[in-house]
Amino acid sequence: MPKVLIVEDEEPLIMLLKYNLEAEGYSVDTCMRGDEADIRLRESQPDLLLLDWMLPGLSGIELCRRLRSRPETERLPVIMLTARGEESERIRGLATGADDYVVKPFSVPELMARVRAMLRRAKPEVVSSMLRAGDLELDRETHRVRRSGREIHLGPTEFRLLEFLMTSPGRVFSREQLLDGVWGHDVYVDERTVDVHVGRLRKAINRGKAMDPIRTVRGAGYAFNDQFVAAAS
Repeated sequence: MPKVLIVEDEEPLIMLLKYNLEAEGYSVDTCMRGDEADIRLRESQPDLLLLDWMLPGLSGIELCRRLRSRPETERLPVIMLTARGEESERIRGLATGADDYVVKPFSVPELMARVRAMLRRAKPEVVSSMLRAGDLELDRETHRVRRSGREIHLGPTEFRLLEFLMTSPGRVFSREQLLDGVWGHDVYVDERTVDVHVGRLRKAINRGKAMDPIRTVRGAGYAFNDQFVAAAS
């Protein structure tokens, strides 16, 4: 599921946005302070950020400026939410690095359409129903995986793990990040469980001398091998 982080200090609006985003199939996390969001975004990145302009701890405009200065978040899609509707303020928000600008009060259906459109442009891999790399295919709608045309039977956890890795080829995820992204924040699982499921996934998708698409980075974690993707191009 595409992951959306809402950084907003109005609890009723958080609940409204979270309800509608989850109804559309997004995984949603929330934060009510700009400084807390800054720390969270250093640890892991969502696929899209809904960011309020006025926040306690650190303003949304300053947080956006910081995100654009870091290589790991310089291309993170950001939609700014604000009560400031003047043209000069919209220009300032966009100049700081926001990709889109929505003035409160806004139409929720329109905001949902903007979220979908931005994800299609910026991260088509997270909204596409089919992920392909090399001779490997993953169908999100049917929950089927094939390699060289041969169907591979995966358990639910292995399927989510492969999907998570395939959406960001080349990026190294720590075991903690994989736990959050695949198992979720509210589930307690030991980090060693990640190694067990990666082992099961490798056993299922690798036969004979087939190239292993999952790369182990010693002391760091795991990544979907970007060379495996490039070999298919």
